[in-house]
Amino acid sequence: MDTVAPQELFSHVRIVMGMVIGLGITRMLLGIAGFIQHPGRNRVSLLHMLWVGSILLELALFWWWEFALSRIPSWSFGVFLFLIGYAVVLYLLAALLFPDSIAEYAGYEDFFIKRRRWFFGLLAVAFLLDVVDTLIKGLDHWSQLSSDYLLQVPIGLAFCVVGSIWADRRLQIAIAITHLVYQFYWIIRLLSAMHG
Repeated sequence: MDTVAPQELFSHVRIVMGMVIGLGITRMLLGIAGFIQHPGRNRVSLLHMLWVGSILLELALFWWWEFALSRIPSWSFGVFLFLIGYAVVLYLLAALLFPDSIAEYAGYEDFFIKRRRWFFGLLAVAFLLDVVDTLIKGLDHWSQLSSDYLLQVPIGLAFCVVGSIWADRRLQIAIAITHLVYQFYWIIRLLSAMHG
């Protein structure tokens, strides 16, 4: 692999990551389309839709942030496997929001509440993988992030623990809203950095 330029390897890795992330986005969009196509089949839940919006944003943000990998000087198969694994975790979050069948549940919210430990467990793994991903991108990338990022992971992990333990609907909605608000905060920062 020494004869292949890092940019060429990045293009290859980005295609494979894009396929996995694309599957996650497709699953989410098909689930949303199902509500439109069959409005009486499953009731729309605020909690469920907040997480649907949040994970859709997460998939898009992951795709955007991964462009920073174009600047890393060398690649290894281990880094490639790590990045595909990270994308798979995000896909699994999407799959948990729109499972193949919810026939034995009262609806998507009931499924989410009863499977919340899986969801928050995977979300916690995604927070930890993001730290490694950030380090892979190099110290320059790490230094561009403010102290907000250093708070994001422990606070995110704390929310994951709380969300996995307590099924209270209001608490679950508050966690989802907080996660969404923080994502929009990063989007605003990202846009201001692009125009700054």
